[in-house]
Amino acid sequence: MAGAIRIGEPAIEVRLRRDPRARRMVLRVGRGPTLTLPPSVPLAAAQAFLSDQEDWLRHQLARRPGPEPVRHGTVLPFGDGTLTLVAAGRRLVRHGDELHVPGPASELGPRAAAYLRETARAALVEASTRHAAAIGRRPGRITLRDPRSRWGSCTSAGDLMYSWRLILAPSAVLDYVAAHEAAHLAEMNHSDRFWNVVRRLSPDHDAPREWLRRRGTALHGYDFSRIDPA
Repeated sequence: MAGAIRIGEPAIEVRLRRDPRARRMVLRVGRGPTLTLPPSVPLAAAQAFLSDQEDWLRHQLARRPGPEPVRHGTVLPFGDGTLTLVAAGRRLVRHGDELHVPGPASELGPRAAAYLRETARAALVEASTRHAAAIGRRPGRITLRDPRSRWGSCTSAGDLMYSWRLILAPSAVLDYVAAHEAAHLAEMNHSDRFWNVVRRLSPDHDAPREWLRRRGTALHGYDFSRIDPA
């Protein structure tokens, strides 16, 4: 991964990807703009290319359907299975692969999101603590947010931040992201030493990384906002 570039106003964030086999720059929209770069292309050239393509990119993004509002009957990916949202009951409770959400239908999205966030917090705190302990470290404060540009981050103070939407990904993906950020507690960079730590914590990390690259943006395809009554 080569990072990201923001262009225009309002800003569009384009993910950068270095490919040793690429012979030219290729911009794709997919579920999130990605610019594939040959190894030798400097970032300044990528920035200029994206500036030239800004009008085309905005047109393509405007044609995409928006996120799907979650409602009664929505089937969400959830770890290694699915979770069906059901507007029913007097308290929020999970029954097998169903999440029963009480209250008016307009509040189903926010209440389901609150449940998912807390479930994600428990899983990520456990995974972060476990991976950090394996390399003799302890994480600082662990927070959950809903960013679109990254799945996790680590500050110089050892505080970790994660996207709560990782709970919608396969469990191996969530565990890999926790291992990735825990590795930063030892190496605040993406050097060979860093990736050696990641491999120690997550020996099979290539598959989760590829899943995030190909399918991660789909996790933002669910809108948990309140639905205003018609």
